[in-house]
Amino acid sequence: QVQLVESGGGLVQPGGSLRLACATSGFTLDEYTITWFRQAPGKEREGVSCISSGHGTTYYAESVKGRFTISRDNAKNTVYLHMNSLKPDDTAVYYCATDPGLKYCTFYIGNYDDWGQGTQVTVSS
Repeated sequence: QVQLVESGGGLVQPGGSLRLACATSGFTLDEYTITWFRQAPGKEREGVSCISSGHGTTYYAESVKGRFTISRDNAKNTVYLHMNSLKPDDTAVYYCATDPGLKYCTFYIGNYDDWGQGTQVTVSS
């Protein structure tokens, strides 16, 4: 059974950093594509970053390029999202997601069947 559990969210000042973790179980991590999404109040859920199965090619939304880094630790079955230079616009609930049949990166939400419960990130002074 696929399970995803996010952690690491919190309150941080503008310009600060956070590291989110997506702990996975029920599957072999490097055989699955993992994507981080976020949803701010009153807005649609949007893709933030993705790491593909196999070689682990990474992709980023334009809004986070150069500030966020996605990484994967297969030994710990965990995917991380390192977030630097945080802005108030980054405030959202962050989710990780996957799907057994997905072998490439996409930010199309309909491709994902398995989601974590989310972790809140608040960027405010």
